[in-house]
Amino acid sequence: MPIKIYRPTTNARRNSSVQDFSDITRTTPEKSLIVAKHQKAGRNSYGRITVRHRGAGNKRYIRQVDFRREKYDIPAKIDSIEYDPNRGARLALLVYADGEKRYIIAPQGVKVGDVVLSTKTQKIEVVPGNRVPLEHLPVGIFVHSVELQPGKGGQIGHGAGASIQIMAIEGQYATLKLPSGEVRMVPKSCSATVGAVSNPDWRLIRWGKAGRTRHRNIRPTVRGKVMNPVDHPHGGGEGRNPIGLKRPKTPWGRPALGVKTRKRKHQTNTLIIQRRKNKNKR
Repeated sequence: MPIKIYRPTTNARRNSSVQDFSDITRTTPEKSLIVAKHQKAGRNSYGRITVRHRGAGNKRYIRQVDFRREKYDIPAKIDSIEYDPNRGARLALLVYADGEKRYIIAPQGVKVGDVVLSTKTQKIEVVPGNRVPLEHLPVGIFVHSVELQPGKGGQIGHGAGASIQIMAIEGQYATLKLPSGEVRMVPKSCSATVGAVSNPDWRLIRWGKAGRTRHRNIRPTVRGKVMNPVDHPHGGGEGRNPIGLKRPKTPWGRPALGVKTRKRKHQTNTLIIQRRKNKNKR
């Protein structure tokens, strides 16, 4: 999907770009597969803000995406490619041979009329959209929506343009290279969908102005260093000042900006061969 750039008629237009929706084949979602999304504006049951910078935005409906694909060995035809406001990737509407309809994350390269299949036992053709256990896939191929536990449904590799490469299959585990650079082992009986996720140019969009961001349910974010000391640990000082602390902090005094949040004794640490690349290393 290419990115569309308009003539710079205003300052916002000059610094913004939009998606090209030429790949969308249907503009209204399947009514039987949507539920209303209730806005909570980042507030908990007491009405207190627990997640900052949320609120307003356009009304959305949640598309119920099938991450399990447990209708095994029943061919499904791709009926449409649709836009989903809740994610960067496109959705594909499947119509199974028995008439049931389900949404899946659309892989790159699929089009209306293609037939896809999900299986647990037999070996099938390795084409984008087919869902197969890792042990039946060739080494070096790219997949997405990979399970971490057999039967739990796809948990990793959902983002627009994401792809996970199968590096090796040995013993009871398959070795995968994730988009973050992490190399980890997953039980080879876990299922994965062949191909990369659709809409890889999503990351290239420039929103251009605050108004487009407000439509996405994101409120303005004020830097801590421009606040007063009473409002933020980074606040205070005259003019433009650095943070001035040994390490950055959140408004509540906890370490921030590039801090590792994973538990040191996580039960799956033994399955991680190479840690992800830390882009925020200081």
